[in-house]
Formats: sequence, C-alpha cells, structure tokens
Amino acid sequence: MKTIQFREAICEAMSEEMRRDESIYLMGEEVAEYNGAYKASKGMLDEFGPKRVIDTPIAELGFAGVAVGSAMNGNRPIVEYMTFNFSLVGIDQIINNAAKIRQMSGGQFNCPIVFRGPTASAGQLGATHSQAFENWFANTPGLKVIVPSNPYDAKGLLKAAIRDDDPVIFMESEQMYGDKMEVPEGEYIIPIGVADIKREGTDVTIVSFGKIIKEAYKAADELAKEGISVEIIDLRTVRPMDHAAIIESVKKTNRLVILEEAWPFASVSSEITYRIQDEAFDHLDAPIKRITTADTPAPYSSVLFNAWIPNHTDVIKAVKEVLYV
Repeated sequence: MKTIQFREAICEAMSEEMRRDESIYLMGEEVAEYNGAYKASKGMLDEFGPKRVIDTPIAELGFAGVAVGSAMNGNRPIVEYMTFNFSLVGIDQIINNAAKIRQMSGGQFNCPIVFRGPTASAGQLGATHSQAFENWFANTPGLKVIVPSNPYDAKGLLKAAIRDDDPVIFMESEQMYGDKMEVPEGEYIIPIGVADIKREGTDVTIVSFGKIIKEAYKAADELAKEGISVEIIDLRTVRPMDHAAIIESVKKTNRLVILEEAWPFASVSSEITYRIQDEAFDHLDAPIKRITTADTPAPYSSVLFNAWIPNHTDVIKAVKEVLYV
C-alpha cells in the first residue's frame, strides 16, 4: 500500500488507463501546460504528449462536442471541466448527444466519455461557483454519475468509468484534492453502482456521498460517545444507485438520515426517500430525515455560508430526532 493524495489518485487512474489503451486521451482547460487547474494531470503532458493531453479554449460546448464526435468514432476521451458549474455551457452536448446517441442510433454508436471535475461548494466562491449538479445529471437516462469521497474510491471508480462504454459523469471536490489515503500498489477497479458501508452500526443509517460525508463521520464519532451506533453508507455512485444496500441497512437499523450537499427540491435524497417508503416502509420506526443545503443560492458571506451548508451538528440533531431522544 502507498499513501497518495486525491489528485494523485485521479492522475494515476488516468495515466494507467492511457498506458493500457491508446484511444484514451485527456482534454480540457489547463490540463496540459499547467498540469491541471488542481494539478490532477501533473506530468501527463510530459509522458503522453500534446496529442493525448490537450489544452482546450475556454469553450465548454465546443470541446464537449468534439469529445462526443471523437467517442462515436472509436476514441475514449476524458473531458475535464475546471468546475462542473462550467459544464452548464456544454450541457446540451452531454444531455442531448452523449446520453442519447446509443438509443438514437439503434445501438450503432457507443459514446464512451468521462466528463470529470469538481462539484458543489469549495468555501467562499459565490453563488455561481458553489453548485451541485449530481441530481441534474442523474435525472438523464444514458448517463452514469459517480461522486467519490476519498482517494481509494476515486482511483478505482475512475478506472471503471474510463473503461465503461457509456458516458460517465465523474464528480470530485476542490476541497478533497489534498486528502491523503492508502491505496494499493497494484491495479484495482471498483465496480460502478455498488455502495460501500464505511461504518457498521445498529441504531440508525446515514446515507451520503462526496465530501459532505465527512460531516457524517464527525457526527458518528460524537454520537458514539452517547452510546448511539451509526451505520454510514457511502453511495459512491448516484446513478445507477445501490438501493439494495440502503434497504438492507434500514431493515437492520429501522431509521434513516440522508445527507447531501445540494438543494432539497428533486434531490438525490428525495429519490432515496421515495424508494425506501415504497420498498421498506414497514421497516421504518421513524420518518426519514434528510439534510441538504438551504434552498437558496450559495451566499458569499462566511457567516451565511456556514448557515447554508450542512454540518455535523445538523446530522446529530437529525439522528436524535429519528431516535426520539
């Protein structure tokens, strides 16, 4: 095992796959000469050259379209967005072309693309740079959506995403790129669509994903001091979602809290809540609680921002509410 940063895990996954398959290449803003806006492609230009690590203009719609055409012609592009907030400029290509071309062509074309980059907030970056779009993309048939929370999962899932024959949305976090964790020396792949029980518990289930899951860990540590046992499930993949893992956990704990860093309306937690009440209602001993950001654009003020984004005290409160303590 070796200890590496999240950004290094991303770089290793891309580099290993590019060594394995010459049809894979990376494109995006500042990915080459600058080694990536967050240094997730450090050294890749030197190894693979400018034909496979390509700096693009600031034109997300344009290079998303190039990637779609390239994928339809046998390549496997990785598209890096400096932030998924900028993916909105290219969302027509993602939703109307990449996600639909297999069906519209009657299976004659695949579109193996990975669209990756940071999602959600990263501190005081203002309303237009602090948005989470996991539920937007997960609402689209034909797209797979992955949101890892640590370097180990990120590397294994990114390798799986690059090998997938369908378009994959791979969402990271600016605030996790420096996170360190042990990963295996050899190759490993984590299958898409499989959740992971990060902590086993008996009293309540918490489901989360991405960087906000850290608040669940903090809450679980505090609750353990009071004798409350928390089970934490990391979705890892938002679509396809591992509903079975959540249901089995709820059958054990009989209580569910969902934590996500996104607006509440039509959110990932809304989907989970529906599925649990539909398939495991009789196992619930309390109403499901969900914790999201406030239903407003992200504020810039640090005081308002801290009130807007969920934290571990919100999790503790929700857990105690479902436990009636």
